[in-house]
Amino acid sequence: MRIVILGAGIVGVSSAYFLARDGHEVVVVDREGEVGQDASAANAGLIAPGHSYAWASPAAPKMLVRSLAGEKTSIRVKARLDPQLVSWGLRFLRECTTHRAKRNTLVKHKLCQFSHRTLNDVARREHIDYAAETAGIFYLYGNKAELDAGWAKTTLLRDDGEDLQLLDPAGVVAREPVFAPVQDQMAGAIFGATDASGDCEKYCVGLAAACRVLGVEFQLGRTINGLRRDGNRVVAVQTTTGDIVGDGYVLALGTGSAAIGRTVGLKVPVYPAKGYSATFPIKDSDGCPHVGGVDETTLVAWSRLGDKLRMSSTAEFAGYDRSWKPDDFAAVLETGKRLFPNAAHWDRGAYRACLRPMTPDGPPIIGHSELDNLWLNTGHGHMGWTMGPGAGALIADVVSGRPPAINLTGMGAR
Repeated sequence: MRIVILGAGIVGVSSAYFLARDGHEVVVVDREGEVGQDASAANAGLIAPGHSYAWASPAAPKMLVRSLAGEKTSIRVKARLDPQLVSWGLRFLRECTTHRAKRNTLVKHKLCQFSHRTLNDVARREHIDYAAETAGIFYLYGNKAELDAGWAKTTLLRDDGEDLQLLDPAGVVAREPVFAPVQDQMAGAIFGATDASGDCEKYCVGLAAACRVLGVEFQLGRTINGLRRDGNRVVAVQTTTGDIVGDGYVLALGTGSAAIGRTVGLKVPVYPAKGYSATFPIKDSDGCPHVGGVDETTLVAWSRLGDKLRMSSTAEFAGYDRSWKPDDFAAVLETGKRLFPNAAHWDRGAYRACLRPMTPDGPPIIGHSELDNLWLNTGHGHMGWTMGPGAGALIADVVSGRPPAINLTGMGAR
């Protein structure tokens, strides 16, 4: 079949790769001039099955109320008249029970583990250099009570096969000596031994090169206006420079999926969460960590991407606004300078905001839509880098009529 993929981020390019390996004629279309932009270029860089918890949990409603009252919380909501956010939010609140949070977390975890294996396999097969750091990830805590609570929370993932370890400050320093000067500021860490980090944009570029060898056509710089349908089938992708026609279509547009889905009558429950990331040139290699991580007090993440240090923070529900102001990066700079004072040129940061496509329950949407020849691969949220390679393999299974490599229960259209 001739398959048209809408979206050239990590999910779209991964979908193209596996579909092309199955022998399909594949076309990828995106408004950006290069692959792996937006969230794929501005994520935290972490590949983190060990942190695949669903955001919708019993603790989330109180956090949202505090955010609306003006407090700085890890998930923030800007009060605004937005029917799409209200609808999405009500579905999110419905998922905030202990039972549903556990179910959704396990669905995400299964996909994350499969995807990490897939990423490693593809990188080896195609010789993709993406500045990989494979020594694990730290989840640092400054408070002993919070560390104990965080460790108790890991029982769910540890019972599901995740290698998570509890470290005291000396154990953190033993694995990453750069923390020696600040070990008195930490209570310890949860260590994701098999987690990793790397440059998602660089991986996308390398994978796109492999796709082109397989015959994939990339039509970049073409803005998608919608889909056109005839009966229960999609017949074209409508762009600003004309239609693109195929036998089948994969919607992998991240936060754009809801708007494009509406053009053919589909309600795709994806809403953007804005994240902020900053990338700094490394100043002192010995003072810069190789092991990525998250400061669980400030919820600032970091990862080393070759000669750069990436740091990111915050999830803000503010519609489709991509703007930012210097104050939005205050926590990033404070955390970076406190943990790694000499690591980077802190005055030479490249700042940006990106939109992460969130579903109300947490797992992405992978599989058939209501239309005969339209498949969905969207809603991977803040874990697109972790989930994307596996999601691409799974959608190829579905399109090609094979049983998927892992059970897709909890990831279907809903």
